[in-house]
Amino acid sequence: MRSIWNGAISFGLVSIPVKLVNATESHAVSFRQIHTADGGRIRYRKVCEVEEKEVPSAEIGKGYEDADGSIIPITDEDLAQLPLPTAKTIEIVSFVPASRIDPLQMDAAYYLAANGVPAAKPYTLLREALKRSDKVAVAKFALRGKERLGMLRVVGDVIAMHGLLWPDEIRSPEEVAPDTEVSVRDAELDLADALMNTLGEVDLESLHDDYREAVEALITAKVEGGEVAPETAPAERAGGKVIDLMAALEKSVRAAQEARGEEGEAAAEGEGAEVRPIKGRKRAAPKAPAKKTAAAKSTEKKATKGTKDTTADAKTDAKTDTKTGAAKKATQKKAAPKKRTSA
Repeated sequence: MRSIWNGAISFGLVSIPVKLVNATESHAVSFRQIHTADGGRIRYRKVCEVEEKEVPSAEIGKGYEDADGSIIPITDEDLAQLPLPTAKTIEIVSFVPASRIDPLQMDAAYYLAANGVPAAKPYTLLREALKRSDKVAVAKFALRGKERLGMLRVVGDVIAMHGLLWPDEIRSPEEVAPDTEVSVRDAELDLADALMNTLGEVDLESLHDDYREAVEALITAKVEGGEVAPETAPAERAGGKVIDLMAALEKSVRAAQEARGEEGEAAAEGEGAEVRPIKGRKRAAPKAPAKKTAAAKSTEKKATKGTKDTTADAKTDAKTDTKTGAAKKATQKKAAPKKRTSA
């Protein structure tokens, strides 16, 4: 890999000659602007707006645009006079736990390679010290005329350096957070946890850029003069709509289980996520009365008939008792002696 910077790591009084190489590369497909009428390339020319003519690179310098629009020329000699002690040195200023570095600060990534045989021993010493301490080194370095902040950490057997944004370059997230009070129920969190567990982990090496592969296939087909086979485009996801959050979570869990082939297996094997019914969302439908068997109907009919017969007998006995009582009272009344009248 081609180095983009040569210098040294300053580690106290230890100096480690290193080369800086890019740790990442872009595989994105790039396009050129063309004239659609004839396919000619559209190029940009650097034109002086005062003379209205193209200017060669040798005559182009730097300038700072002031607030009033005026340009203040800045020469390379002006910049060379400024103090920049890290122009050729990666100066380690501190060692901190990796958790102290906010991922928002991370910028471009580089590999640091030992530059020459004498650099191998101090390079290895710093690498092993970082491993054993379980810390990262915070350093200052200069690249392309700008002083920057960096973080050194171990990747395999190599020391990698991440460019870091300065703390004052990170915007505050306060204005981005929701400005309304929202409460989240435990049931919603349970379903969110179930969805996370169902999706599980992924091997990052298995992820790839589907869109880039489709673009490359399109270009290949056009080069070969063939037709591009149309593919079914995925349905666009609706955004910005108010949805039933609980229903969406439940549906997402089921879809994830089906995609992983776990539907019906989680309960049997005790693995995967479980979709729990949410209490209070829907009322259970009333159960239909069970159909009665012929024997039960017969028994019930007999019992009903017996009850009616008993009730009828009771009514008859009551009437008989009433008549008997009335007859006894009438007999007693007739048999009663008449009172004698005194003279």
